[in-house]
This record gives sequence, structure tokens and C-alpha cells, in this order.
Amino acid sequence: MTDSQTLPNLQLIDRFKDFYRDVKHPKLESIDQVYADDVLFKDPVHELRGAEALHTYLSDMSVNVQSGRFEYLDQIVSEDMAYIKWNMHFKHPRLGKDTITVRGMSQVQFHDRIYFHEDVYDLGQLIYEHVPLLGSVVKGLKKRLAV
Repeated sequence: MTDSQTLPNLQLIDRFKDFYRDVKHPKLESIDQVYADDVLFKDPVHELRGAEALHTYLSDMSVNVQSGRFEYLDQIVSEDMAYIKWNMHFKHPRLGKDTITVRGMSQVQFHDRIYFHEDVYDLGQLIYEHVPLLGSVVKGLKKRLAV
């Protein structure tokens, strides 16, 4: 792939990362510059079809989060696909007062805009470890499995 072919892909991935950089205030007004109208979005909890459904989901999510940001660690970008490794740092009122950090990865597929987006992360690290009682059980199980 030549540089002229790579540049638009890198620009799309930069727009994607900028779109999500602030979890509390995602750049929802620019969703059509990042996502195709019929995008398929998947994560460990949701599977959504369409930019409108994704917009609603992100809007609802941002209302419930006190603060949050993505820290991008690494990426691989090809002609029509990218993998982006990240840490998400956020505070949620139902999960205590501390900032929670979750490591994850996004796979996106695209032409001129993203038509497939899947986030992979440890749901236990995101939620279960921060729920009273259940959190200590999950952490204890992880320790036992690590031995």
C-alpha cells in the first residue's frame, strides 16, 4: 500500500479516536463523518445496527458517566481494517468514586466510513469487580485461576 492509499485510512482512524476521546462528551455531531448509516456495533453487552441506534446508545451512556477518556496505546491500520488498543478511564456513580481503568481493543472495518465496529474488553474488569460483594468474589476467582 502506498502512502496516498494509507493517508485517508489514517485520517478516518484519527477521526474515530477523536470521536471517542472524551467518554462524557463524545462528538456525536460528527457521527456521520466516522460511521456508515448501517454500521454494525458490537461490544460484550450490546449489538446495535445503524448510526442512529449507535448515536442513541452513546448519548445515553454519556449521561450516566461522571467523566471518562480513552488513552490510545497502539494501532494497526490496513487497507480496510484497523485494530486499536486502548485504556478507558472513567467514573460512574454506581461503581464508586474511584476512576476505573479498563484495557480493551476495537476492531473496525471500513471503506470511506466505518461499517463494522467491535469492542473487546473484560466485562468483569469494567463492572463486576466494582460491585460490592460481587467484586471481591470476582477478584478472588481471578487470583485463584492465576495460580
